[in-house]
Amino acid sequence: MALEIDDSTREFIRDHRIARLATADADAQPAVVPVCYAFDGANIYSPIDEKPKSVAAVRLKRVRNIEANGRVSLVIDDYSEDWSKLVYVIINGVADMIGPDAGEHARAVELLREKYPQYRSMRIENSLIVKITPLRIKRWSAQ
Repeated sequence: MALEIDDSTREFIRDHRIARLATADADAQPAVVPVCYAFDGANIYSPIDEKPKSVAAVRLKRVRNIEANGRVSLVIDDYSEDWSKLVYVIINGVADMIGPDAGEHARAVELLREKYPQYRSMRIENSLIVKITPLRIKRWSAQ
């Protein structure tokens, strides 16, 4: 069953362009990386895309961490020097790696290509995708 999310928070998540994904390995050693993502109203999808990487996709720290410990956090925020305009959403959830053979992979690719024109020329249909199922969502704003 999908987590209930109010409309304003759903729009905030859907409309933002970047998030920070926090993972931890089996020893609880944290790692944070900025990610592009798409939100279908229930789950969040982030591809392991073709931007330059220092290692193969399956050797990326976030992939290894998710395989060892699926608990993740995602932060989406608006920063301003005017602190009365600060807003953030923290999503705690469970992540899985889905490949091209997963039933929802094609829909995730479609959502990502709708949101990011850059993905239309990348072969993300062949890529691993991080799927995050939210368990808790917290929204905070200064107002």
